[in-house]
Amino acid sequence: MRHIRPASPPQPSRPRPERSRLHRPRPHRRRHRAILRTALAAAAALIVALAAALLGTPAQALGVGGTPSPVSGNATHFDGLGAPYGGCGMPQANLDSQDFIALNVFNTPGNYGQFPRPVPPAQAGILGMFDNGLNCGRWVKVTIGDFCTGTNDGAQNEPFCRNGSWVADKYNGATLNMLVADSCGDSNAWCRDDPYHLDLHTDSIDRFQLNGAAVGDLLDHWNNRQVSWQFINAPGYSGDINIGFLQGAQVYWPAISVSHLANGIHGVQYLSANGTWVSAAMDSDMGQAYIIGPTVAAGSSYQIRVTDASDNLVNGGQVYSFSLPSSCGSNCGAAYTPVTYTTAPGSGSSSPSSSPSSTPSSSDSSPPSSPSSPSSPSSPSSSAAGAGCSVTSSVTSSWSGGYQLAFTVTNTGAVATSAWAVRFSFAGAQTIASSWNVTASQSGQAVTADSVSYNGSLAPGAATSWGMVINGANQPLSGISCVSS
Repeated sequence: MRHIRPASPPQPSRPRPERSRLHRPRPHRRRHRAILRTALAAAAALIVALAAALLGTPAQALGVGGTPSPVSGNATHFDGLGAPYGGCGMPQANLDSQDFIALNVFNTPGNYGQFPRPVPPAQAGILGMFDNGLNCGRWVKVTIGDFCTGTNDGAQNEPFCRNGSWVADKYNGATLNMLVADSCGDSNAWCRDDPYHLDLHTDSIDRFQLNGAAVGDLLDHWNNRQVSWQFINAPGYSGDINIGFLQGAQVYWPAISVSHLANGIHGVQYLSANGTWVSAAMDSDMGQAYIIGPTVAAGSSYQIRVTDASDNLVNGGQVYSFSLPSSCGSNCGAAYTPVTYTTAPGSGSSSPSSSPSSTPSSSDSSPPSSPSSPSSPSSPSSSAAGAGCSVTSSVTSSWSGGYQLAFTVTNTGAVATSAWAVRFSFAGAQTIASSWNVTASQSGQAVTADSVSYNGSLAPGAATSWGMVINGANQPLSGISCVSS
């Protein structure tokens, strides 16, 4: 990427999480961990790993791009992403789900040293399932297996499940859909010797579902747990991508993060000042963060298109147009500054393109931060029209004692809105646990959700989304309406 810079351009701040050290909990903060292997297989794997280390041979390369059949590995857990954002370049608060995982950065059995990040092509044989960030933003279905009655502490040069055996219990078969949001590069056996190790968000463990209900107390019975898992498409996907600028972003370092993906992200292309499409550089190995370029030299307006984990252009090469928000000033101070965008049809290929004309469609920047469930019962969606706007709602996930609602507000008028408000009533004793992209208030059963500074203005036909996590039984809403000004 080339920019015309002033003689002494400002140096952009480039905040990076210390992914493998800062936000990874140390072993004493973890509960016991496990893998889906017999003690005999683990011992055999250790012998192979030690031989590789002693002989100096590289680790065997994995098929890091996908898991067409379920694979098995350790299941450790960690408290959450570091600041300002996790190993994929997204702040925890802006993730599509708070059910998220970390994948191994390296595959170096028996070798616990540090290696370059991103892993260079010459060392591709040591790539772990994180795949230099290319599996970021993808979803996996995780299934609980047996636990180890012995020791499984992730100690270097030690087999898994020492002095014990694998035992099934009532939690076997529980499942949860989880989002790839982080990376594990720690120098322990879990992150190096076991290629299919998963690090799970601790808060997610009790939300695993079995027979249509959350298990509720799995964390108290973790016991060196095993898992199997495989990549899946985003469950119940709707809407379009989200785009936001990262902390420190500015005209001369336009760093963005792309999220809410149907099938992960393998790249971003930006329309350059000379009218050609250029592949953006990933920000280190944070697979959802890219450094783009402007449509005019030294400008602050951008047009991008995105390729997914299947290396296909998203929405047939749809073009997303947006600008650096004025709220950022000289640079963006927040960990993530969401932007609205307009879209235009794309060519569906990566050939050079002239600047497209925009159509009036805008994105929300919703960060659903609530449980997602692979077997959640859903209520029928509801919709209503009001003065200048309409609203639809649907249940996106449900669990014992709560559920998540997604709303979409559309400007149905002939002029742009400056603000909007949605009103509805709960059917019972439900209460709002959290909300995003709105200012919500509740009085008894009545709820009002007002637009916020960055999503109240909608062009005719444009839409934005927001959501809530609700405490209580999943029951249909009543009296849902929308008004705009």
